[in-house]
Amino acid sequence: MSQADTPRSPLAPYLSVRGGHAALEFYKKAFDAQVAEIYEHEGQIGHAGLTINGAGVYLADEFPQLEDQIGTVAPASLAGRTTITIHLYVDDADAWHARATAAGCETVRAPSDEFYGRHAKVRDPFGHVWAFVTPVRRD
Repeated sequence: MSQADTPRSPLAPYLSVRGGHAALEFYKKAFDAQVAEIYEHEGQIGHAGLTINGAGVYLADEFPQLEDQIGTVAPASLAGRTTITIHLYVDDADAWHARATAAGCETVRAPSDEFYGRHAKVRDPFGHVWAFVTPVRRD
């Protein structure tokens, strides 16, 4: 697949994971991700471009031996913690939450109404936290 297949955005998350191939399959199931490009490196995912809900997301396996050049590690190297939340505006936060938890995500925050809209948060099996927000309609 060509690089032109992955949406380009001025800002896009780039996830480090352990088990890149499994992560790709998981994100397809949990978030209806479309895989636009995959580049292998030493039998692992060196780079993959995904589209999730119209947004570009990148992913690569963790390469601890290259951390000084890459600058990141997978949440598994941080005792399962992460320092960011990936925030998605979606048409139905409850449906996104239900699909994600059915696929294996852990609920961090059950769907609830907030002043800005319907909001839910999950942690995926690779340690990344995702927020699903359906904004309040202001007609």
